[in-house]
Amino acid sequence: MTNREVELLAVGAGPSNLGLAVALEELAPDLADNALIIDRNPTIEWQSGLLLPWAKSQVSFLKDLVTLRNPRSRFSFLNFLKSTDRLDAFINLGNQSPYRLEISAYLNWVADSLTRVKLELGQDCVAIAPSRSSSGALTGWVASMADGSTITSRYLVIATGRDPNIPPALAGLPSDRVIHSTRYRPAIAGLQKQLPYRLALIGSSQSAAEVFRALRSDLPDSDVAWLMRSIGPTADPSSKFTNELYYPSYVDEFFDTPADGRVLIRQELYKTNYSCMTPAMLQSLYTDFYRDRLDRRHDRRLITLTEVTAAREEDGEVVLELTDRRTGSITELRRDMVFLGTGFNWQPPKLIQGLADAIGLKKIDVTRGYRLVVDEPAEAACYLQGINEATHGIGDSLLSVLAHRAKDITFDVLAHRAAGRSDNGASPAGHSADILNQIAGR
Repeated sequence: MTNREVELLAVGAGPSNLGLAVALEELAPDLADNALIIDRNPTIEWQSGLLLPWAKSQVSFLKDLVTLRNPRSRFSFLNFLKSTDRLDAFINLGNQSPYRLEISAYLNWVADSLTRVKLELGQDCVAIAPSRSSSGALTGWVASMADGSTITSRYLVIATGRDPNIPPALAGLPSDRVIHSTRYRPAIAGLQKQLPYRLALIGSSQSAAEVFRALRSDLPDSDVAWLMRSIGPTADPSSKFTNELYYPSYVDEFFDTPADGRVLIRQELYKTNYSCMTPAMLQSLYTDFYRDRLDRRHDRRLITLTEVTAAREEDGEVVLELTDRRTGSITELRRDMVFLGTGFNWQPPKLIQGLADAIGLKKIDVTRGYRLVVDEPAEAACYLQGINEATHGIGDSLLSVLAHRAKDITFDVLAHRAAGRSDNGASPAGHSADILNQIAGR
């Protein structure tokens, strides 16, 4: 077993931690020199399970890793286009939303462009534990890798994303029978395209719609039953007014809102981001169904107002128990495989929950600066990215606030470092404001 030590360890090499790496290089180069990002995957791919050739980002290219914080940065999406000789073509396309493949390539380009922050792929972090002094004070973190090695750090940033949501009724089925959208591409690669599989798809989100559309070409002769609890697919109802609540500047207002008010706001905004799809996708789906009717194809169909209440494997089949929400009647549907467009678990990811248990936290909470509240003397600090919607607003898991969040975390680390010690999980007191003003003036 080997152990390495860095000052800051960032787990996960997705957009959040790559945005942090950019912020570190631009705002805190000395910290960047002793920072390391690790990821379990061998390559950097954005939303790799659904990295489909026609899939597009749902946000503007200006919401990249850095532009909203520093429009002059060399790490911008526009500079990526210029560096890869595609700026003229992108402008001529006249669309603000890049293809998902372009965003993925951009993230790879940023990773290759880092000069101070180190990045290591193929490093699977399986557990994180606190490190304590002889007096019991929290002094750092020990990240254990799958190969038995460890990495210790004073500062830790976790941005691994939420765990896939597997409905409880399906949790007992073999993994090769139940394919979440995050595993769509590798799962499809192992199937024979010409076979007439019997498939079920569950969910009413954008990811479910993308899986349904992809199955048309990937397994064209298959029977696909698309199941959803709702009365039918619906379009994202957001407007330019509600989109303002995804601004980075809205985070302060949301964080300062009382808990009951936060719950109300999240309920009001839920359908702008969950269980819905873009109007363009909805139109495309309806057009496909219309053409199927013209062709008298009945093997691709929607089954709405239906809940999967039980499932079992029997005689080489998956048997789904379907409950009609209108009548309460129960039927069975026999399938070869089940695909899921059910999004992600609202509970903290297992890696974070394991760390909270190791510290002895009763709940997982963060400061405005995204620092984990540890409720004890601490010379170390841990930051959580992308799972703070309850405290920082609905945009927390999206690209919209990413650049500013990276700045907030960088400034909080620098202030904590300069203060020398924090008595709990709150932001360091005293001269922190002066420190941040000095940093901002770089």
